[in-house]
Amino acid sequence: MDKLIITGPCRLSGTVTISKAKNAYLPILAGVLLSDKKIVLNEVPNLRDINTMLTLLGNLGVGITRNGKTITFDPSTLSSHEATYDLVKTMRASIFTLGPILTRMKKAKVSLPGGCAIGTRPIDLHLSNLEKMGAKITLEGGYVYAETDGPLKGANLLLAFPSVGATENLMMAAVFAEGKTVIENAALEPEIDDLANFLNAMGAKVSGIGSTRLEIEGVKTLNEVEYTAIGDRIEAATYIMAALATGSNVKVEGFNPAHLEFVIDLLKEMGAKINIGDNFVEISESSLNSARIDTAPFPGFPTDVQAQMMALVTQVKGNTIITEHIFENRFMHVPELNRLGASIELRGNSAFIDGGHPLKGAPVMCTDLRASAALVIAALASEGKTEIDRVYHLDRGYENLDQKFKKLGANIERIGN
Repeated sequence: MDKLIITGPCRLSGTVTISKAKNAYLPILAGVLLSDKKIVLNEVPNLRDINTMLTLLGNLGVGITRNGKTITFDPSTLSSHEATYDLVKTMRASIFTLGPILTRMKKAKVSLPGGCAIGTRPIDLHLSNLEKMGAKITLEGGYVYAETDGPLKGANLLLAFPSVGATENLMMAAVFAEGKTVIENAALEPEIDDLANFLNAMGAKVSGIGSTRLEIEGVKTLNEVEYTAIGDRIEAATYIMAALATGSNVKVEGFNPAHLEFVIDLLKEMGAKINIGDNFVEISESSLNSARIDTAPFPGFPTDVQAQMMALVTQVKGNTIITEHIFENRFMHVPELNRLGASIELRGNSAFIDGGHPLKGAPVMCTDLRASAALVIAALASEGKTEIDRVYHLDRGYENLDQKFKKLGANIERIGN
């Protein structure tokens, strides 16, 4: 099991290029299952979750050819309707295959998903709405069994919560459904727009993109397509906060700053000096003030950036309050940050951070993907050596993180046990 060794404090400088978004490519990879035509995806990041999804597609019978970061798919050879536990247990995004497999093969057997232990994240919104489209669904032995006698039927679907995963799964399930499917209270995350644009590039008919009301007119066939996903806004936020936490001057490029508008505006209100371009931001050394932060669905403050923000505000004098409204168990990084010398107290779903205290290096352990990024940010700002264990969590969502930080001047090494 690899570790990261970071010796700080580190002052960063230079330019970091953001990879394409994991959270965009995972549903797009599931969407490959809808087609029987050639699909080419460009700049696919080399991440643990991406590679797990590719293995899953291969096990389902999809032909896959890799040429660097360009991947060519032949989904005409799809031969299995079962997404097995041994793969699904490691990655929640595998549930995205349920709608496409059911749509394409009229039956699906998908293991209940795993992934980060940050909350329950039930899939009832996926299942109940697939039933409204005509699917027959049973749960048995840790698997979802779904079948349909023919094409799914278009339906009016109202989501009780703007779930990203349910919106994406139902959108894909509706591509071949008879008639029109309407998804009300759809999630607004940019990755949903990207999936819709990918589906439309293949010949699907998705409208209402960027709104809470998506309409999908069923089609009969799809076309060949070549597609490139959006830049990873969560990775971008991580490097932005690392720069601010270390008092550094860094350019973060390769993503759409509008996808981080709420975060950037909040940081500016706190005193951050951020110059915004078309596909980049430039961060200058800044003196920040404390804040009150509440996570919310897009376009609000992302839950996936909460841990990184907490690491940042340990370096900001004053009292900051962060309240987590999305996942009930997303404060597992707090004890690890406190090991480094942070002063954080939990009360219910809120964290009270008394910032501005110096951090000192110590052994810490990753607990989930975004918590891992928070520990890296804190280690970069800490005095002395920090040893970060269980970095396989990081590898799920950050491509070449240690190399990117090293290029920015960080004293960071990756060692294998």
